[in-house]
Amino acid sequence: MPIVTVTAPEREDRYDIHIERGLLGRCAALLAPYAGRRAAVVADANTAPLYAKTLMHQLMQAGLSPTLVTLPAGETTKCPEQLMRLYDAFLDARLTRADLVVALGGGVVGDIAGYAACTYLRGVPFVQVPTTLLAQVDSSVGGKVAVNHPKGKNLLGAFYQPELVLIDSDTLLTLDARQFGAGLGEVVKYGCIADRELFETIEACGSREALAPKLDAVIARCCELKARYVREDPHDHGVRMQLNFGHTLAHALENAMGYGTLLHGEAVCIGMVAAARWGETLGVTPVGTMERIRSLLLSYALPVDMPDGLSPETLADTMALDKKAAGSVIRTVMLTEIGACRAVPLSQAQLRSLL
Repeated sequence: MPIVTVTAPEREDRYDIHIERGLLGRCAALLAPYAGRRAAVVADANTAPLYAKTLMHQLMQAGLSPTLVTLPAGETTKCPEQLMRLYDAFLDARLTRADLVVALGGGVVGDIAGYAACTYLRGVPFVQVPTTLLAQVDSSVGGKVAVNHPKGKNLLGAFYQPELVLIDSDTLLTLDARQFGAGLGEVVKYGCIADRELFETIEACGSREALAPKLDAVIARCCELKARYVREDPHDHGVRMQLNFGHTLAHALENAMGYGTLLHGEAVCIGMVAAARWGETLGVTPVGTMERIRSLLLSYALPVDMPDGLSPETLADTMALDKKAAGSVIRTVMLTEIGACRAVPLSQAQLRSLL
């Protein structure tokens, strides 16, 4: 069982990410330290029928008393209205600060359940059980929790580290091809910004089928990279910004097109190609990098082109509200080579021109 340890300065101790096929059906021993507590299991309408029964059985085996809270599936669930539903459910379940919130699902569930845990009674411990590739390699690790605002993605959020992350890669067997591809977009991102060898491994495999036998190792490597960023920059003020390669445009696309039209990882793929093109235009990124990333993404049947009908002005205005904006500039991430990157501040006028 690969175990990745995350160290975050705001915690008195560390927490572990456990990665193992079939882990969901035998995780009681890892949950046993929380025996005697209540647990609110938050899942969405897609994940609950597949995995909630198994997880709740393991919680009971570990000595906890679980309650299931089911939310609608999709990005639009990550909103203040559904957050209030979670608070109501926690109160109905009589959750105290000694109890536990367990997020079972993809990034949407992890983000909103984590934010609810962070703010309910000023903080209730929570556990991440990610069931999508995107959540397993990225959003379940590092403590970013959030809900969306109508004017932008993740504008209401906090940093709140989980107690534990349980990754069962067998859950990916029930993931549809589009959701799996969205997760691959985040995997490619890690290779682009921090690990040339990872990028070249994905590039050499050239298809989802060829990558499948390496998937557990790939998930573990992405978690190791994310853990390193969390250790060095827990509150996202410096080097951790690199994780937003492709994300500034991605968040604007998701907002402008309506949440759920593009999956987050799909928008990141388009954003990475655009950011590489911008970097080449500005002389930051070596010529040819954009085409290399574009070709890799196409080989995995991932989107690479900007959707039609979106005005540069609308996108630039939305990007100005991004959490990486500072004053009149937007801090974007550009590659200096495959496996390395740096932040580049752009004005709105520059963004409109590049778009």
